[in-house]
Amino acid sequence: MANSNVPYGAIRDAAIAVQDGKITWIGKKSDLPDAPEKCAKEVIDAHHQWVTPGLIDCHTHLVFGGQRADEFARKLQGESYESILASGGGILSSVRATREASFEELLKTALERARYAMTQGVTTLEVKSGYGLDLESELKILRVAKRLRELLPITIKATCLAAHVVPPEFCDRRAAYISLICEELLPQIKQEKLASAVDVFCEKIAFTLEETAQIFQAAKALGFDIKIHAEQLSSMHGSSLAARYEALSADHLEYMTESDVVAMKASGTIATLLPGAFYFLQEKQIPPLDLLRQHQVPIALATDFNPGTSPINSLSTIMNLACVLWRFTPEEALRGVTRHAAQALGLQATHGSLEVGKNADLAFWNIETPAELAYYLHGRACSELIIHGEFI
Repeated sequence: MANSNVPYGAIRDAAIAVQDGKITWIGKKSDLPDAPEKCAKEVIDAHHQWVTPGLIDCHTHLVFGGQRADEFARKLQGESYESILASGGGILSSVRATREASFEELLKTALERARYAMTQGVTTLEVKSGYGLDLESELKILRVAKRLRELLPITIKATCLAAHVVPPEFCDRRAAYISLICEELLPQIKQEKLASAVDVFCEKIAFTLEETAQIFQAAKALGFDIKIHAEQLSSMHGSSLAARYEALSADHLEYMTESDVVAMKASGTIATLLPGAFYFLQEKQIPPLDLLRQHQVPIALATDFNPGTSPINSLSTIMNLACVLWRFTPEEALRGVTRHAAQALGLQATHGSLEVGKNADLAFWNIETPAELAYYLHGRACSELIIHGEFI
């Protein structure tokens, strides 16, 4: 990861020096000024394994109640996602289960999911709310995310996605729900420091451009970062709107246009693509990868781990899907879950690559080539994990 002119930026026979949780030196072992045993308190031999930055899952819905396997069966019989949502399923099914679940129940399952992600090499992940859709339940989800930060060594960024869909009790009072988000929920989240970003699902089945802008304005006024679910099912130019608010990322993006891409490039907004949802929903519209590459918009990849549209909790599986379905190279895919994923969370100064001064978050892999990380559809477990310089 240190030399951009070499595939994967790889350094063979390398050494990495770590002090106080940060990388202080990286290069060929032969270039060390002295033998490792003489200049380090502790020396760890990786036994010819590959070492990458800890993987970063920059878009998950990790905290939720229940499951939606029955809806999976309905989809296989030809029922559309919109039809399932209209009948009270989809997101609303998860909302009911999440509202009914206790804090302790949600924490237990979220811990299990986060720990599994760690076995897959993840050292940083984002947790979105969005399955509460009322003041109490949205705060409950974000408090679970806060507790995860306290219990686990990984970096966890929380995002408020209360604007996921309009809850049933507000179906005839959309404006009132948006007011609840802007005037009550977001100030409370800010006061408790429960999230650093605000996300909106801008789509025909969710929120309009005007409603999205209203929420973004309130969020920016409170100092939140901006993210968006956009262009997944149709072209509404939500990604262009997010770019006007200097969003960290715009996610999904299957139906984005060249004008959206240009707007994102100008604002520095990262394109986060979610091949798990594309695969699971059997979508046909591929994101405009050539346009994103042409305009040099960084592309992150993430699991979108959730119970309904992407029940996938393995970034290496996502890398495989991106390569097989969208013709990513394995190197592009790895960059998408490290360097570019860090940018999508605003963590590029400290995470996402092996460089002096960055966090010593390292994943060890017993593989012959980094392409193996995207090769196995069943995912790939790392052999060791170091977070902030400590073995986990």
